[in-house]
Amino acid sequence: MEKQPLILITGAAGFIGSCVVQFFNEQGRENIVLADKFTDLQKERNWKDKKYKYLVDRELLLEWLDENKPNLEFIIHLGARTNIREKSNIVLQEMNVEYSEDVWNYATAYNIPMVYASSAATYGNGELGFTDDDNTINDLQPLNEYATSKHNFDKWAVQQLNAPPYWAGLKFFNIYGPNEYHKGEGCSIVLKTFKQIEESNTVTLYKSNSDRFEDGGQLRDFVYVKDVAKLIWWMYETMIHKQWQPEKNGLYNVGTGEARSFKDVAILVFKALGKEPNITYTEMPEDIAGGFRGVSEATTIKLKHAGYNEPFTSLEEGIEDYIKNYLAKKPV
Repeated sequence: MEKQPLILITGAAGFIGSCVVQFFNEQGRENIVLADKFTDLQKERNWKDKKYKYLVDRELLLEWLDENKPNLEFIIHLGARTNIREKSNIVLQEMNVEYSEDVWNYATAYNIPMVYASSAATYGNGELGFTDDDNTINDLQPLNEYATSKHNFDKWAVQQLNAPPYWAGLKFFNIYGPNEYHKGEGCSIVLKTFKQIEESNTVTLYKSNSDRFEDGGQLRDFVYVKDVAKLIWWMYETMIHKQWQPEKNGLYNVGTGEARSFKDVAILVFKALGKEPNITYTEMPEDIAGGFRGVSEATTIKLKHAGYNEPFTSLEEGIEDYIKNYLAKKPV
């Protein structure tokens, strides 16, 4: 058994996971077990320069844990199938529900604090608001298979009598930032906008399908991935030092609490590239129009009550850092 406590991070080669590993490395933590499918060469640059103790294939993780019995002090479970266009319920059940249940049960059996990734997509069309109240979770109606899978695990988690000593399910809103280059159509609107400008010096946004919004005026709560990593670090420190009370266990929104428009994003990307905005608009495809929310904005009171008071990066600052220090320097 390892003498030095280890931190397990699943999904470590992915967008958010690799940024969390980077942040933990920057705080001096190298005693990390990275779990993911490391055979995906497209994501290799996300993890190959990170500092870690063990690299474990996702499919062999539970077997590896049973055989090696590592001294884990904390689990950060970010591994999931995050493609919102994924239609296979078999894949989503395996990756987003059963895998999460296995990690949860391991954390419970060995009394290990744990945080895991949920999604704001679980709120559906937003008609019921975006309040992270565990007691109203059964009222939510997700709009696609991916969101339903994340919602199903959230419901399962809050119902468990046997649970990790301290835990939190993090409902991520619209995350953007470094290391998302491999996500294809699932990447953030910031990266999509950057690519459009690089290719054509124009950006095309959807026209509004509601009288409430101008074209491109639909609102989202955009969160810089570095803020997510900082929050998870805070939860890690709070939980391992037993400053987290069991009554705080539950679901938490991870958002700035201030929604901004797609048009704002486009203008800010143009500005970061030193270019004048050139925006056109196109009709919203019928296959997404029915499930396209006009507004998505986190309520953040619960997180603040838990003790987290760090400010979130403004959209202006986040986009400028992302463009100038990452996208403009590396091939996408």
